[in-house]
Amino acid sequence: MTEVKTSLVADIGGTNVRFALVTPGTTVTQREKILHCQDFAGPVEAVRHYLSLVGNPDIGVAAFDVATAVTGDQISLTNGPWTFSIDATRDALGLDQLHVINDFTALALAVPILKENETRKVGGGTSVPENAIGVLGAGTGLGVSGLLWHAGRWLAVQGEGGHVAFSPVTEREDGILKVFRRDYGSHISVERFLSGMGLTNTYRALCELDGVPHIQFEPVQITDAALGGSDERACETVDIFCAALGTAASNLAITLGARSGIFIGGGIVPKLGEYFDRSDFRKRFEDKGRFSSYLSAIPTYVIVTETPALRGLAILLAQLD
Repeated sequence: MTEVKTSLVADIGGTNVRFALVTPGTTVTQREKILHCQDFAGPVEAVRHYLSLVGNPDIGVAAFDVATAVTGDQISLTNGPWTFSIDATRDALGLDQLHVINDFTALALAVPILKENETRKVGGGTSVPENAIGVLGAGTGLGVSGLLWHAGRWLAVQGEGGHVAFSPVTEREDGILKVFRRDYGSHISVERFLSGMGLTNTYRALCELDGVPHIQFEPVQITDAALGGSDERACETVDIFCAALGTAASNLAITLGARSGIFIGGGIVPKLGEYFDRSDFRKRFEDKGRFSSYLSAIPTYVIVTETPALRGLAILLAQLD
């Protein structure tokens, strides 16, 4: 009898890589560990280190998700340190198969199996079964995906919606956008606002617009200062972030017809907790002129569970089995 090898899944972001093992024929992840991308030259070295931590199991098939577009063999993280070949990585690790998809496609695959206590609803709206689902989230970058119901199953969309053009709503956002255009050129993506770098970009721009000294805050320092109410412009930065995310989420909802709901993941929003719930996120989500009633009927959720994308990768492997 042929021995069944363990499968490996890896969620590769711009900052961290999360690993887990999966027993073939199941979608349950085990032995989850988080490593820092910058500590390794590439995924081969990171995988080998992870496997050494969990007893060096024999791996047959692996699935990676990556924080960038997947358009061929060559992968280059948009906001991370790694560039690698899928084929060369498969061969170096001695794998039978290596599947690579976008990170938010993996997250989207996990959404239909999330339990009620793994999400938190923000605002009103009621899910309409078997309609599209939208998924987005801010971390090192801004990920966007969706799910479409077809022939009795959910199909995940691979896209790069974080790089569509940002559309300001308020005069304050107009001012920030002018600063960004001076610094980055004519195309300003939504990711320039809605990401870790977006927080630092916005904070710096607000300091410039107000003529006050700019403190070199890291993203987590900005969110901590906002949650603690200790810095006026940090509070405004996070308020703008939440409101602008509402506009981005509504754009995704209306584009996909996502009447089954919008789900928000990533590393930033879940940590904001009730601050996010009290923000203008939902107000801006519903602010769509003649289609405001359409948006007000769509529910929005924050994903609060850990490592859901790893479960999405396990689902992918089960579908391919």
